[in-house]
Amino acid sequence: MDLKQRMGRFAESDRFQYAITILIIVNAIILGAETSPTMVANYGEVLELLDKTILFVFIVEISAKLIYRGFGFFRNGWNVFDFLVVGIALAPATGPFAIVRALRILRVLRLLSVIPQMRTVVQAFLSAIPGMLSIVALILLIFYVSAVLATNLYGTDFPAWFGHIGRSMYSLFQIMTLESWSMGIVRPVMELHPYAWIFFVPFILLTSFAVINLFIGVIVDSMQTQHRQVATELKSESQSIAEKLDTVERELAELRRLLKH
Repeated sequence: MDLKQRMGRFAESDRFQYAITILIIVNAIILGAETSPTMVANYGEVLELLDKTILFVFIVEISAKLIYRGFGFFRNGWNVFDFLVVGIALAPATGPFAIVRALRILRVLRLLSVIPQMRTVVQAFLSAIPGMLSIVALILLIFYVSAVLATNLYGTDFPAWFGHIGRSMYSLFQIMTLESWSMGIVRPVMELHPYAWIFFVPFILLTSFAVINLFIGVIVDSMQTQHRQVATELKSESQSIAEKLDTVERELAELRRLLKH
């Protein structure tokens, strides 16, 4: 085994990934501490040194994987994610790129790629997006129809909330989130329009409960599907290992038989 393979396998080993996980958490604590003027005044140089040291380890890790895998490194979406997150930190943090210094916190997101359970959750969420798009279209349709109705019904008396479709959609969004919807919007409207509850209550039931539960249902179903896929892959791997062990046992039995003769 040459040096390139040893470096690559070490960088991808479970022990090294555990160490990377710890460094990501430590880096998150350091970046949080740097937001405190007191911590920066007392330990600024130490924090900066630790931050650069951890970044150096991340660069070495990515470089080792790149050398080991070559262009195959970019076939894995998580590797591309790690490469971009670490690459952002290498951009100059002065002049027009000053915002890059604040984006260093994105390194903490590497926890999503190094912790298998988090990867499963993210993959389940991404696979749920196509199903969620139809729900988004449904809720946009409900919002549009409701906004037009609210503008026509209450826009004249309450222009600040329902003066045009944009204001109506924003007010309806506030009502959907149940943030000060009753005393803040609906009850003042009902003082002039006593039967306004006939409009607002069904809207809340449709958006805050029915549609949101559809979102949750799609995501939960996607997570269950993802877990089933992982279980199937593990079962397939275990069967493959069992078949290889059976082959080895048969070969050993045949070898023992030959040795006896």
